[in-house]
Amino acid sequence: MKRIVGATFEIDITAPTALEFQIAVAPHPGAEIAESLSFTLNGRPLHAREICGDHGNRIHQLYAPVGTLDVLYEATIVGRTMPAPVTEYDLSMYLRPSRYAEADKFFGFAATEFGSYLDSTTLLEKVSSWVGARLNYVAGSSDPIDGAVDTLLSGAGVCRDFAHLVVALLRAVNVPARVVSVYAPGLYPMDFHAVAEAFVDGQWRVVDGTLLAPRQSLVRIATGRDAADIAFLDNHNGAITLNKLMVTALVDGDLPRDAVDQLVSIT
Repeated sequence: MKRIVGATFEIDITAPTALEFQIAVAPHPGAEIAESLSFTLNGRPLHAREICGDHGNRIHQLYAPVGTLDVLYEATIVGRTMPAPVTEYDLSMYLRPSRYAEADKFFGFAATEFGSYLDSTTLLEKVSSWVGARLNYVAGSSDPIDGAVDTLLSGAGVCRDFAHLVVALLRAVNVPARVVSVYAPGLYPMDFHAVAEAFVDGQWRVVDGTLLAPRQSLVRIATGRDAADIAFLDNHNGAITLNKLMVTALVDGDLPRDAVDQLVSIT
């Protein structure tokens, strides 16, 4: 499989600031990646420092004065990567409640709804279908600080909200789960996408309650406890206005077929 992904930003910086981007794809051992990333401020190149984090997360950090910042990222991924590694630390960390996936508030509820499903494949299918049926995908319906409880009560959200609710429910029934930002060929409307990953049968498996893009074509960007770890843009100190954001994600050929009852890993 050949996947072509990218992102374009135009940002007005109205007070000097430090910015951090997580838009570059994570390393894909076994696949071939060709990529380019550029930052220009008022037409002049600006240097960004790459900070490498857990799971291959790549933060590009830069300090920018007042002006217009243009960001261009492009990557081509040929082939599939090996399954994501698993550590004992991950399996402990991703059972714990986090800011936006408050698993401790779902213990009794999740046990009642999903505690009878002993087969892990069935459990993932049921959680994914339940979240997809309970929530309406509505752009702009949630606040950036909403967590899984807020999402369940409101009955609506965007991809990060679906992912947070899936993760909170799975952790509440003792399944390690985390959130992943991805490029998602087939997604409409096109944007950065967020999905959940659950540790099942020895691998990290994708769970996407939105069903908006085939899981087989996803490209990993960043992985973490929840949206706080995987944000595509963080602004520290100064003031900015995001004028333009355009995301692209394509496959060379037909999109894969997906089914909610299949175990799928990001490869």
